[in-house]
Amino acid sequence: MPQKFDKLGISFQYPDNWRLDEQEAQLGRRSVTVYSPGGGFWSVSIHPRGTEPAALARAAVKAMQEEYEGLEYEETREIVAGKELIGYDFNFFYLDFTNTACVRCLSTPWATYTVFWEAEDREFDQYRPVFDAMMASLLRSV
Repeated sequence: MPQKFDKLGISFQYPDNWRLDEQEAQLGRRSVTVYSPGGGFWSVSIHPRGTEPAALARAAVKAMQEEYEGLEYEETREIVAGKELIGYDFNFFYLDFTNTACVRCLSTPWATYTVFWEAEDREFDQYRPVFDAMMASLLRSV
């Protein structure tokens, strides 16, 4: 049975064998992360209303470029649960593994949200439907 996070003005479901980390929220930051058993993760951060989603997405690109040499990325826009998301898909090497990450940002009348998920490629393919389901459950709450 899936677990449910319902704090910070958001809610989403996640698998019961994934680990929820609320440390950032407990430190006063409006962010929460869920980790898969294999180390992949899905994270959502809440920003003040009016924060520009495109600027947040570009900031994610800059941070990833600083962290990973040879980073490849592609801009993307999509509609999920009736909401427009903008962001980037990333591919990079880390510890001799190929990895995939995605960032999606959206603005609502209440806040702007950044959702980021990442995993080693073999795990990413396995967990992509889970990442998508968590995103859809989050978007239903905002």
